[in-house]
Amino acid sequence: MNSDAPKHKKIASYLKDIVYGANDGLVTTFAVIAGVAGASLDPVIIVFLGLANLLADGFSMAASSFLASRSESDVFYSEREVEHWEVSHKPDIEEGEIRDILAKKGYLGADLDQMTALVIKNKKFWIDLMMGEELGLAPVGEARPLKGATITFFAFVLAGFMPVLPFFFIYSDVSAFWISSAVAGAMFFIIGASRSVFTKRKWLWSGLEMFLIGGLAAFISYAVGFLIRAVIS
Repeated sequence: MNSDAPKHKKIASYLKDIVYGANDGLVTTFAVIAGVAGASLDPVIIVFLGLANLLADGFSMAASSFLASRSESDVFYSEREVEHWEVSHKPDIEEGEIRDILAKKGYLGADLDQMTALVIKNKKFWIDLMMGEELGLAPVGEARPLKGATITFFAFVLAGFMPVLPFFFIYSDVSAFWISSAVAGAMFFIIGASRSVFTKRKWLWSGLEMFLIGGLAAFISYAVGFLIRAVIS
């Protein structure tokens, strides 16, 4: 048995938070930049709106991640207590449910009797099996929600800050926007390609998909900003 497997699984989970946090940070922030650029507003406004979006949306996303993970964890442990009580107080009923589960897995006759007897000898395994097979619930680490939310926040902020960065150093709003677009485009592709680690899709197509989706979001925002400028000018 590979003792490093749980550690690798946890690292993969954190990497997933990084990738998806960065993905959302980049899309939402560059959409704001594109909208302001389309409206031909002062680059200073882009900086302020971009930073405001980073902090507000980053916190919102991290909070949502924390609450979702905490709720998932609370549901799991609440249901586990129920299963523990039922196994302790209604063993005959729970044993019948285990037999049904094992029967659906293909065990019959003497094999079914033997497997059922083995399962109910180990109360922890018995409850774990009921949680997974009957309720479809998997355990969530107690420290996971806060760490996941923190990682998501910093990934969101760091990735989203990159397309804002050119506006700190380039005073031509047109030049800054095109450089920001190039930076965002490259990051769209890189972050999209990195999603293939979890989705198991080809990295090239994952990268191109993210590039196109991010570009479409930016185009829509730019068009809205342009139309607003045309209406009010």
